[in-house]
Amino acid sequence: MNASEFDTLFQSFATLKIGVIGDVMLDTYWWGKVDRISPEAPVPIVAVSKKEQRIGGAGNVALNVVSLGAAVSVISIIGNDDEGKQLVSLLNDNNINTDFIIANNERITTNKIRIISRNQHMMRLDAEVTTALTNNTEEILINAFTKYVADVKPKLVILEDYNKGLLTKNVIEQVITICKENNILTAVDPKRKNFFEYKSVDIFKPNLQEVKEAFNILGEGVSEKLLEEMHDLLTNKLQHKISFITLSEKGVFYESGTEKAIIPTHIRSIADVSGAGDTVIAVAAVVYAASKNVLLMAEMANIAGGLVCEEVGTVAIDKNKLLEECRHLLAK
Repeated sequence: MNASEFDTLFQSFATLKIGVIGDVMLDTYWWGKVDRISPEAPVPIVAVSKKEQRIGGAGNVALNVVSLGAAVSVISIIGNDDEGKQLVSLLNDNNINTDFIIANNERITTNKIRIISRNQHMMRLDAEVTTALTNNTEEILINAFTKYVADVKPKLVILEDYNKGLLTKNVIEQVITICKENNILTAVDPKRKNFFEYKSVDIFKPNLQEVKEAFNILGEGVSEKLLEEMHDLLTNKLQHKISFITLSEKGVFYESGTEKAIIPTHIRSIADVSGAGDTVIAVAAVVYAASKNVLLMAEMANIAGGLVCEEVGTVAIDKNKLLEECRHLLAK
């Protein structure tokens, strides 16, 4: 692609309607300075100077999607609590549709509190419920998703799993079935618990460690041959279309049909890897929905993941920065 073709591609993102279903959460940051050790215990005292709340989990995937210019809706269950209200307010402030988020008394809204000093994480506190949805709440969620599909008619749905109990086996099966019946593309960012439940999706995006754990593969090395074997193992289980495996500092690997390659990472000044996986699945899904080009999907998602690692904390991709990098690194 040349530079003008990238311009056209990025402009086309505005025509897309995309749904994100999964575990939404608050990312809370307490920033401060450490000058001394507590006299009560051998721990640092952080003098908190700033507090900030950001959109996390599946919400951060949605934030990345809307940052690219696409229209996005979140389908999820949150707690009927102050954190849930704050999260919905943040989503609305960022032009993310929250009409299909259900506040439920059975759960609390996940809140991950990170304490940071001098750009270093000192501690993280997690308030969450990780038990699976009850049958009644599953039905509420599936009904909300069915209504979303009927009302919005999306091009693509991203299933974003953080092992918090929202994406149960039944929910996964029902969502994928509904998408197939309505010719909606599906992309998945899985976790170990329901790893093999995401059958017949279009894009399956685990990281390397998750695939190794799923198939009990030992060893630290990685090669294209090993990755191709992983793809074969995955397709035998899942019958999906595209394997898209992130390789941390080594880049990404994709395989679909006869197309396959390792895309090496670009040299970056890494500040924080928080949320990089969210950016990768969001960019990959949007680019594939717009272009159906698997190589381009992998290259652009790889660049995007590196860009957000240059920032401290969970941040969404900057569309203009990504366009500039794609022109610089990929345009021919």
